Amino acid sequence: MANKQDRNSMNVPGAWYVDSGCIGCGACTGEAPANFKLSDDGSVAFVFSQPSGPGELGQCASALDACPVQAIGNDG
Repeated sequence: MANKQDRNSMNVPGAWYVDSGCIGCGACTGEAPANFKLSDDGSVAFVFSQPSGPGELGQCASALDACPVQAIGNDG
């Protein structure tokens, strides 16, 4: 489970976030490309846009489920 106290500093403010446990695998960017990006060096992902609407919320939920290291959190 992601740790909200250990959020990646690149996340935009909001309920969804990626913590420092991210390994940069890209699963989240494949599931929810409108909300997750990889850093320039590809080492970690972050939330660049909080989801809006049921479609994006569903994609973010899929990204959370797909994360192999449970680095995605939702405090909403």
